[in-house]
Amino acid sequence: MTRIEERFAALRREGRAALVTFTMAGDPDAETSLAIMRALPHAGADIIELGMPFTDPMADGPAIQAAGQRALAAGQDMRRTLGMVRSFREADDVTPVVLMGYYNPIYVYGVERFLRDVKSAGVDGLIVVDLPPEEDDELCLPTLAAGLNFIRLATPTTDEARLPAVLRNTSGFVYYVSITGTTGAASPDTAKVAAAVARIKRHTALPVAVGFGVKTAEHARAIAAGADGVVVGSAIVEALRASLEQGRSGPAVVEVVSNLVSELARGVRAARHTGAVEPARPS
Repeated sequence: MTRIEERFAALRREGRAALVTFTMAGDPDAETSLAIMRALPHAGADIIELGMPFTDPMADGPAIQAAGQRALAAGQDMRRTLGMVRSFREADDVTPVVLMGYYNPIYVYGVERFLRDVKSAGVDGLIVVDLPPEEDDELCLPTLAAGLNFIRLATPTTDEARLPAVLRNTSGFVYYVSITGTTGAASPDTAKVAAAVARIKRHTALPVAVGFGVKTAEHARAIAAGADGVVVGSAIVEALRASLEQGRSGPAVVEVVSNLVSELARGVRAARHTGAVEPARPS
């Protein structure tokens, strides 16, 4: 079992959902980004998604786009991102780490080299948002052969005819995008999310984690009642940005992010995990 599979199995025994947190590698700089990554498990993150900065992040909203630009401006690249994971693994060998991003930087790095270096760094899975199932030979199947999870996204527009293709080579968990549009664009409709999660679960035994638009502990609690995981990215990245001092890291950045993640974790842990997503109370 991968760390991702082990973590979801452990959480099933606990009877609760996972909190999956997204941060951008190298935002706002390499040192602060690593400090945030190290702080996330202590704050309550169960799985860490680490963004691979890219110049054209078409699925991301303004907050994550800006995070990627800050990281690129600070000199972040694939080599440094994998170095972050290696440094993280020096003190934490149990928290699952997923790299999330786009295929272009992987293609430029070289798929075979990338998978070798990702594995040795201690990465557990990949989310590559712009590779459809029709391109599984390109990266998905080599990733699975390397012993890593390849996590695919299902969306509100993924219908019954398309869903089997999306799920066919997916492993680790299914990432359900709760809204149409880019990351952080809106808050999820929990009633629609409940129906979508139930529909996906009729087709797969994999855990289903819900992301895009989850911003508050109350959102997280409502989603965690029925989903197997709650993914939060834009809210964390925006809290980081707001804590910067004239665009640069200061002493408060890690604390601000940790406090938000702790609040989100309390929301997830407060959920009554009934198998049906609850309506969110107004925040």
